[in-house]
Amino acid sequence: MFTSMNSPSGLTGWTASGGDPCGQSWKGVTCSGSKVTQIKIPNLGLTGSIGYSLQNLQSVTDFDLSHNNFGGTVPYNLPPNVVRLNLASCNFNGGLPYSISLMKSLKELDLSQNQFNGQLGLDFSQLTSLTKMDISDNALTGNLPTTMSSLTSLTSLDLQNNQFTGTIDVLADLPLDTLNVANNHFTGWIPKELENINLQKGGNSWNSGPAPPPPPGAPSHKKSGSHKKSSESSGSGLSAGAIVGIILAIFLVVAIVGFVIFKRRLRRPSHDVEKTDMDKPFVPLASSDVQELKSVHSSSSLNTTTLDASVAAINIKPPPHDRHKSFDDEDFSNKPIVTKVPARVPDNVKSFSIADLQMATDSFSSENLIGEGSIGRVYRAHFDDGKVLAVKKINSSVIDNHSRDFTEVVASISQLHHSNVTELVGYCSEHGQHLLIYEFHKNGSLHDFLHLEDEYSKPLTWNTRVKIALGSARALEYLHEICSPSVVHQNFKSENILLDGELNPHLSDCGLARMLPDVNQAVNHNACAPEVADSGEYTLKSDVYSFGVVMLELLTGRKPFDSSRTRAEQSLVRWATPQLHDIDALSKMVDPALEGLFPVKSLSRFADVIALCVQPEPEFRPPMSEVVQSLVRLVQRANMSKRTVGTPRESSDTTDSVN
Repeated sequence: MFTSMNSPSGLTGWTASGGDPCGQSWKGVTCSGSKVTQIKIPNLGLTGSIGYSLQNLQSVTDFDLSHNNFGGTVPYNLPPNVVRLNLASCNFNGGLPYSISLMKSLKELDLSQNQFNGQLGLDFSQLTSLTKMDISDNALTGNLPTTMSSLTSLTSLDLQNNQFTGTIDVLADLPLDTLNVANNHFTGWIPKELENINLQKGGNSWNSGPAPPPPPGAPSHKKSGSHKKSSESSGSGLSAGAIVGIILAIFLVVAIVGFVIFKRRLRRPSHDVEKTDMDKPFVPLASSDVQELKSVHSSSSLNTTTLDASVAAINIKPPPHDRHKSFDDEDFSNKPIVTKVPARVPDNVKSFSIADLQMATDSFSSENLIGEGSIGRVYRAHFDDGKVLAVKKINSSVIDNHSRDFTEVVASISQLHHSNVTELVGYCSEHGQHLLIYEFHKNGSLHDFLHLEDEYSKPLTWNTRVKIALGSARALEYLHEICSPSVVHQNFKSENILLDGELNPHLSDCGLARMLPDVNQAVNHNACAPEVADSGEYTLKSDVYSFGVVMLELLTGRKPFDSSRTRAEQSLVRWATPQLHDIDALSKMVDPALEGLFPVKSLSRFADVIALCVQPEPEFRPPMSEVVQSLVRLVQRANMSKRTVGTPRESSDTTDSVN
């Protein structure tokens, strides 16, 4: 932690190595015996990041780093047994760390006044001890997840000043005393159970007028003893006479329908019946849809044979549109309407079961968690045949909006085949869970390679950086100019460029744009095109801009946005762009990890490509095919160049393969 926080002098007693936080006086550290139980270091102006092995702090119950200047994303491994977690006002961005979902002892959570964005991708099922939660003053979007109903101890909840949508019905049965949902995009009605608590609700789009009554038979919310009276004792509900009337009405409708069907069968010629049943075309369903229908009807009296026959005969006909035709003429027309056929997943994409994936990931344990993004978390999966794959578990909040599209998304991305695009191996859609299974790349993401300190990894050489840029450009060229229709990635960033054992790049999350939350993630990282920040609309040219930002990361070794730097240098594009055509300034911008080992002309041409890609006006950015051609020429010339900055060792480095 001390090293990640840039070894601040304000942390008296702390050392980068050695020392004893319990035997010595370390600022903000409290121990019980030889175990660290509290780390409370708020309001110290700390910068950098908070470390990446925090899961080892098994005994820490109070973790308070609030009101500092860290910035960037929160690592997904946090102290697992904390009771109080306070990361308020630290300039954090990106998604909320999923490891919070696993903190069963957590009672107080404060993530307020940051720049967290995307949907609220936490699973609250295990947080039954949580009493206070404050995630106000961020940029969180989407509906509240249904698992919030599990927060059975929650008395205080602050959600104000975000961009949440949908209703707050999921909060109705919680034992809340204080609730602040002001300044969001909530709709619907305020549940009556929440009307008599300390509630702040302004700045939303609540429905006016009285809330509609729940449908007959629907369970009512119960919060106190006064709500537990039965309908019989309270006089509410349907009377016996009303129930009898409803039953009689149902019998009458059934009788009328039966009479009409009987009359039509009497009028139908036998040869027409044969033609209808045997010769009329039908819309086939995918086998997965048949299985879904089977599961829906598994509790009914239908057996499998009857169900298969009924599915095979499905045919949707249009309603009568000519009032001069008889009903029977229209009914037996040989021109059925063919509805949209559910997307079929190719046979080469394997369907996994939840049981298979739980075994391979050790029940999605935190030890196998290798990353998380705006739509879900990624786990390493070890299978019995020795294969290692990456499993992306889609957040339930994302699936709530896109569950109907999931099979279509799988079918679409299964068509993407390119050596620089991460290959989809399989998928899983069971029990409300939706997962994507990809090939696994052992060296992680480009972002981690460039920006996280790791004693086992070596700095990327200049030619390896060019190779990564070229391979990533080829991936975007494939999506933009070879796929038909074109695929706009919308989330191109160094976190989504995965490196294999030979450090070849593989672009991930291709074809998942429809599942991404509303635009704001890239805005906070200063990594998206200006027009996206203004309108929220992504295009091929906004992908080109994001590619230019990744090239800047490769050149400088800096993050797209770094709050630990001076204000003039925090935004990478804003700081670097004016210097791209000044060779002296450019040489000083290069990642210090390269130790001056790069060809001067190669550096200059690399910067020229960046300058074209990050132009503010999208019409002046080149198509990716031109970017690829420029980088190929750069590679060819760099391999012939002997002029370098730095030691003569560079001449041998320039012959590395970058194809």
